[in-house]
Amino acid sequence: MKQLCKFLLLLFISSLCISATKPTIQDDDCTFKGKKLYGKIRFVEHASNADVKIKIVNNFSDIKVKLVESFADDCGEWQVVEYGEDLKVFVAENFADIKVKFVTSFPGID
Repeated sequence: MKQLCKFLLLLFISSLCISATKPTIQDDDCTFKGKKLYGKIRFVEHASNADVKIKIVNNFSDIKVKLVESFADDCGEWQVVEYGEDLKVFVAENFADIKVKFVTSFPGID
């Protein structure tokens, strides 16, 4: 019985640790750590300059992004700019904050 209690406690603690490492994207207002995930986006070359680090994926994304020419007002719509950005993004292969899938329609958070 004591072994079972230890096992259940260990399982509970490990599930808390795993859930704490998941990205904290807010579905209701489309933000990540207070930064909105839509609007004017500038891609940066160094992770230290970025507001968010993304990994580009084809499956199991956290957000679907549609690149637009103007009026990036809805969740997942990004207008790429050189200055005057709302969000600075660094494309990372490892240790990314969120996973992004680029789409041509229906952007947003699943």
